[in-house]
Amino acid sequence: MAITFDTDKQRLDRDMVYRYLSGESYWARGLPRDIFERSLDGALCIGGYDEHGRQVAFARVISDYATFAYLGDVFVLDSVRDQGTGKALMAFIQAHPQLQNLRRFMLATADAHGLYAQFGFAALSAPERIMEKVEPDIYRRLAAESKPA
Repeated sequence: MAITFDTDKQRLDRDMVYRYLSGESYWARGLPRDIFERSLDGALCIGGYDEHGRQVAFARVISDYATFAYLGDVFVLDSVRDQGTGKALMAFIQAHPQLQNLRRFMLATADAHGLYAQFGFAALSAPERIMEKVEPDIYRRLAAESKPA
């Protein structure tokens, strides 16, 4: 199966991507639609499409396009998983002209270390220098706050 990739945000199947991220992913479950839409606006979005033009893969990169990038929201639908789609998506991202010569390219994953290692990603070289602020229940809190009393 031939998968093609591009960064045309107009081509994205936003409903499918939103359903996957908010309902199936472990990292963005419960993601509010308005936050999802803003996340696309502020990122380089990559869609992967099968020979019928159906979107089967997605990723987004947040970057200054000079020194730093963060790869997030990467997924491949089950229908094309284990067929090299993830590797092809990563190859497309790494070859993208706006993402060349970055000093740091980061990501977070719970289950795809083997895939990303093939593309040069590794555990933090100096974890004592990296800090984070994590709010894992933010979407649940926002949903509770938006419900009428």
